[in-house]
Amino acid sequence: MKKKIICVLTLMVMMTLLLTGCKGRGDLIEITLNEVAHSIFYAPMYVAFEEGYFEEEGLKVNLVNGLGANKTMTSVLSGESEIGFMGAEASIYVYNQGAEDYVVNFAQLTQRAGNFLVSRDMAEDFKWENIKGKTVLGGRKGGMPQMVFEYILKKQGIDPQKDLNIIQNIDFGLTSQAFASGQGDYTIEFEPAATALELEGVGKVVASLGVESGMVPYTAFSARKSYIEKNPDVIQKFTNAIQKGMEFVQNHTPEEIAKAIAPKFKETDIKTLILLVTRYYEQDTWKDNLIFEEASLNLLQDILYEAGELEKRVPYEDIVNTEFAQKAIKK
Repeated sequence: MKKKIICVLTLMVMMTLLLTGCKGRGDLIEITLNEVAHSIFYAPMYVAFEEGYFEEEGLKVNLVNGLGANKTMTSVLSGESEIGFMGAEASIYVYNQGAEDYVVNFAQLTQRAGNFLVSRDMAEDFKWENIKGKTVLGGRKGGMPQMVFEYILKKQGIDPQKDLNIIQNIDFGLTSQAFASGQGDYTIEFEPAATALELEGVGKVVASLGVESGMVPYTAFSARKSYIEKNPDVIQKFTNAIQKGMEFVQNHTPEEIAKAIAPKFKETDIKTLILLVTRYYEQDTWKDNLIFEEASLNLLQDILYEAGELEKRVPYEDIVNTEFAQKAIKK
């Protein structure tokens, strides 16, 4: 009889533990994160996924590729996604359109542009003056890739409208295919497309827009003002996880980073992945914290103004909230 009681008690304890474990997983807060594109450029974010940092914070984050800032912003504004990851210029546009429930940036991930200029001439000794009179496959009007490119051209004394032909009607993500098929003398590409063109023997990376443009707040995490006000705990948990990802890339080698994010890039072999991560690592792409500083927003608005895309300057305190990033560092 005693043995039976012990068996029953043991079974009850096991069932309790099992149910508790299930409840713990079920208690994860589920949110959707819409990313502007899927690129090694965003390595710290993928580290947060693969190292389980979101789960450690009590979150289940569903990742969706928005395929462009316009679509990502639409997803956030409609409530389809709780958090958007895109260029902060999108939040400026929405604010200036008079949206009442506008989008606020609460964490900055990258501090340099992540795209590269690829030349068709595999033997080219590139100088910026070489681009005059040539055709370049660029980005959409008003998008960060295109505006940063134009910003660099102007710094080099080149007129984007008069000194070269920039094609801007090719969909985001399809420029590398167009270039490979013979269009353009140059193309502007993120990784892994830039290196893929090199490996295919149809182009050569000749310049980093991230190096040429300097420190630019290229991408940030954002959410609707109302969502942040109602769910500060979720935003804090999310920011904590991303900060852990930032610290990981600061304290590990490109090889270790590549291995950590490899599951998110199954189509890329590990040797190539290490090459891509190293390219971003060496140009100091990622910040060591997530604080979106006022000087960074000022520079971004300077770039927008030079591109003719800024109606009026947006107050820093309205579209940037550093509270969560500051707390994530102290944790």
